Amino acid sequence: MLELKDVSVVVTEDNKKLQILKDINLQLDKKKIYVMTGPNGGGKSSIAKTIMGIYQPAAGKILLDGEDITHKSITERAQLGIGYAFQQPPRFKGIRVRELLEIASGQELDAENCDILYDVGLCTKDYLDREINASFSGGELKRIEIATLLARKLKVAVFDEPEAGIDLWSFQQLTETFQQIHEKYETTLLIISHQERILRLAHEVIVIDQGRVSEITSRDKFLADLEKMDLDCRCRDDCIKGEPVNAECDR
Repeated sequence: MLELKDVSVVVTEDNKKLQILKDINLQLDKKKIYVMTGPNGGGKSSIAKTIMGIYQPAAGKILLDGEDITHKSITERAQLGIGYAFQQPPRFKGIRVRELLEIASGQELDAENCDILYDVGLCTKDYLDREINASFSGGELKRIEIATLLARKLKVAVFDEPEAGIDLWSFQQLTETFQQIHEKYETTLLIISHQERILRLAHEVIVIDQGRVSEITSRDKFLADLEKMDLDCRCRDDCIKGEPVNAECDR
């Protein structure tokens, strides 16, 4: 449904050209959950921004339902059904939750859009007419942002480290929200995360390293490999035993 073919991205930093993505090939199918993980700085967020149109490819193609969207703008991609949730959701001072959902959906709020708040774990009665301000917690803001994406009935929703800045309780509710979205909606979810709870939601795990796709594998295989690495890691074993850590991690 969404396909990246041999996509490379080059940006300019300090007047120098820097290639941040190299020959990315991905295919995301309808109504599946994909979790993208890998080392920090490996290119995960760059892929998300390229899908959304924030970065334009220097080479390759991006297809949505077979249509070439490589050179379409952020607005055009949003109109076609692609949405992007940032690590830190914006606070729209002076706007009520009801108004934000209406802006997202492009229509007056109806019963279906009211139910969206329930789908993300928020009580409509308590939140619909509440002004978005500093009283909102990080977890509340995350779920309201997800609600705005659901209101748009997206084909593809990209979430960049949605667990960032929220407490453990909110994180548990967030993972439940993603599961509920998958069960109820047709949206394909691409979630950038290192968290095992989110990785367990995935149909496929995409590993990104040094601007390339290092591996695409099943959730079960990835988690099994991860567990094996933890067992084999000498420095982790030293910590568990309470011994001095003299060995380098040999993962």
